[in-house]
Amino acid sequence: MGLKNDWGGRVGKLYASDAYPDDLLTQAKAAAAAGSDARMGGCPMPVVIVSGSGNQGITASVPIVVYARALDIPREKMLRALAVSDLISIYQKSGIGCLSAFCGAVSAGTGAACGIAYLLGGRMEEIEHTIVNSLGTVSGMVCDGAKPSCAAKIAMAIESGVFGYRLFKNGNEFYAGDGIVTMGVDETIRNVSRMAREGMRETDREILSIMIDSE
Repeated sequence: MGLKNDWGGRVGKLYASDAYPDDLLTQAKAAAAAGSDARMGGCPMPVVIVSGSGNQGITASVPIVVYARALDIPREKMLRALAVSDLISIYQKSGIGCLSAFCGAVSAGTGAACGIAYLLGGRMEEIEHTIVNSLGTVSGMVCDGAKPSCAAKIAMAIESGVFGYRLFKNGNEFYAGDGIVTMGVDETIRNVSRMAREGMRETDREILSIMIDSE
C-alpha cells in the first residue's frame, strides 16, 4: 500500500524511485519503509506484530520476503529465515522491556539482517557477527513515539543490519572494547539492553517532556 499511495512521509516511495539505485537492499528498505508509511499514515491493513510492535513486525519480516522472492529461495528456507529474524528480534527486546527510549527498529533491523544472512548461506558465525556489528553501529537511535519518521528509522536500521553482515563477510568486525561492544554476542546484547533499560530512563522522560512542550 505504501508504495502505491501517498501515506505518511512517503519514505518507501522515495527509496523505490529513481533517486536511489535499484539494488536488492534498496528494494527491501523501500518495501519495509512503505509498510510503515502506510501504517503510520492511518492505513487500516493489518500487520504482524513482533515484540508488541507492528513496525517491528514489518521490519523483521518484509526485507526477508523481498530477498527470498528476488533470489527464488524455497518457501521453507524463507520461513526458517523469518523465524531466525523474529527470534533474534524478540531476544534483543526481552532484556530491554516493553517501553524504552531505545528504538525497537534497531532490534528488528538487526533481526532482519540475520534472517537475510541465513538466506544467503550464513549460519551461527555470520549471524553472531551480524548482530554485534549492527548493534555497534546504530544502537543510539531513540524512540520518540509512533509517527511518519518511523519509516525512515526502519530503513536505516535495515541498512545498518545488512552492513553489519557485509562488514564481516569482507573480513572486518567490531571488537571487544569498541564502545558498548564486548566479548561475545550475548554479552553485547546485554550491554545494549542495560543501556536501553537503565541508561535511557532519563532520556525517555526528556523525550516525553519535549513532545509535551511542543504541542
